Parts: sequence; C-alpha cells; structure tokens
Amino acid sequence: MLACLVIEHVADPLEFCKSLAALTAPTGATVISTINRSVRSYATAIIAAEYLLNWLPKGTHQWSRFLTPEELVLILQRASISVQEMAGFVYNPLTREWSLSDDTSVNFIVFGAKGSE
Repeated sequence: MLACLVIEHVADPLEFCKSLAALTAPTGATVISTINRSVRSYATAIIAAEYLLNWLPKGTHQWSRFLTPEELVLILQRASISVQEMAGFVYNPLTREWSLSDDTSVNFIVFGAKGSE
C-alpha cells in the first residue's frame, strides 16, 4: 500500500492505517509519507508553501494534524505494521528536485512490513 501525504488529512489516523493493513497482502509492504509536526514544518509546509509561494491553496494543512515520526511509528505498530525504514525527504529549490535525507524535521517517509517484527 502506498499513501503519500494523505494521513494528515484523515479524521482517524489509526483507523486509516488499520484499513491500509487490511488491504495489504500478508507479506506486503506499506509506505506512508507525511509532514512532521515541528516548528520547521509550520514555517515551510504552511507559511512558505501555502502563503508565500502559493504552491497549495491557503488552509490546505492544519499543523495540529501533522504527525511526528514517533507518533506514526506507534500508530503503525497498533495497526500491525512494523516500521522497517524511515527517511526524510527534502526539496532543493535551486535544482527543483526532491531527495532522501536523514532530516525528518519537515517531510518524512516510512516503509513498513505487515506481520513482521
């Protein structure tokens, strides 16, 4: 299952992840990307992206609905998905490219396996 930049918009993240787990094959994988609930993410994902750069409509995101990496790991564990890897991804405005990073302070992606510990 692949859910990119969705979980921060759902009413119940745990139920959403349980649904993903139910739809995933017994040995399948789940990949979720989202935005961290940090001061830096507020500045970049909301103020910069919505209000300064107009990349998204104003009000697209509610900072309080963002999840920290630790919160997402716990939610996935409760949904029977074991996190195998996590990485940040960052945007380079000079090259206009995204790349993986160790920095999870704004955007991050999680790879989890169903039924593995």
